[in-house]
Amino acid sequence: MTGNTHILECRGVERRFGGLVAVSGVDLQIDRGEIFGLIGPNGSGKTTMTNAITGFYPPQKGHIFLRGEDITGFAPYQVARRGVARTFQNLALFNGMTVLENILLGRHVHMRPGVLRTFLYPWLARPEEVRNRALVEDIIDFMQLQSVRHTPVESLPLGLKKRVELARALAAEPSFLILDEPMAGMNQEEKEYMARFILDARDEQGVTVLIIEHHMDIITGICDRILVLSYGEVISSGMPRDVMSDPRVVQAYLGGAHAAA
Repeated sequence: MTGNTHILECRGVERRFGGLVAVSGVDLQIDRGEIFGLIGPNGSGKTTMTNAITGFYPPQKGHIFLRGEDITGFAPYQVARRGVARTFQNLALFNGMTVLENILLGRHVHMRPGVLRTFLYPWLARPEEVRNRALVEDIIDFMQLQSVRHTPVESLPLGLKKRVELARALAAEPSFLILDEPMAGMNQEEKEYMARFILDARDEQGVTVLIIEHHMDIITGICDRILVLSYGEVISSGMPRDVMSDPRVVQAYLGGAHAAA
């Protein structure tokens, strides 16, 4: 069993795709209430690691613990039911649906559909629907999406789409939130807004956050600790300032010639 302070612990996680080793021997621990950064060059295994945690590509070696429970090999829906939500590197919103409808989909893990509940809708299903809609309205206010709540998501600019995806993840009421490059393609103002929302989610809603991001100014600004992957292996971890000055990290990002210069 893991320590009481760890919401997530990975021990010796390895994931291969044929002869390609995507991640190998990865250990990490994330404490409750942390914003934890997972960084590395393209192809370093960051998204593979999050897919292993969330059950999309279970590890072939090692173990993953969530609040002390071994969830290695659990299906994605089983992981989600244990309070884990995520956003994706490529937007996974549903075009043709409004902002409100997309965020409501985040409540699916809490809904209990069935023939009896449908037949007895006024007594069983309607109160649940009212509660779900009230919570979603709170999320819309929290993410400052009131003005676009009835707008089809395909007509929104990228910055707002990213905000809607974060809102949908928060609608699941997660205790652990995984954000895969939530600021990709954003301008500086949009990135600062998103960083503020992530900090508020941690501070006001008690969500622990694992964030994958290429914008180092954001990572060093909001993360409590970070871990760096390179070719699927951990090369550094710790406080942001210490990690970013690690020669191995500098070399991984800039290459040997630049690092030596």
